[in-house]
Amino acid sequence: MFEFDQYLGFLAIMTVMVIGFWLMIFLLTFVIPYWLGGSIIEIIKEKKAARKAQEN
Repeated sequence: MFEFDQYLGFLAIMTVMVIGFWLMIFLLTFVIPYWLGGSIIEIIKEKKAARKAQEN
């Protein structure tokens, strides 16, 4: 069925695919929401500071 070098190539491809899958899951569930949440909070803080500076 498989020769040894084909088996190693198959394992290498599967390893890369599995690592890519879990990296995508990690990015979509933790990194991107954290980044977007922090950006929104910073925009709100800047608007509050600008409004406060304009009032004074």
